[in-house]
Amino acid sequence: MAQAPRKAFPLRLDPALFAAIERMAAADLRSANAQIEVLLREALARRGVKLPETEGPRRGRPPKEG
Repeated sequence: MAQAPRKAFPLRLDPALFAAIERMAAADLRSANAQIEVLLREALARRGVKLPETEGPRRGRPPKEG
């Protein structure tokens, strides 16, 4: 199943802020981009903004057919 297209846009951040995000991402085994998305979703949830659940990437071997 293909994932929904993602919106790409440039984001300018303070270098110290980005370094902190990279450290958090490394600790959680995520990319900086994925970490920013997690942080944004958490911030929106705290404000009561409901977002539809997104299906993450499928991991592991595909199931055997037949």
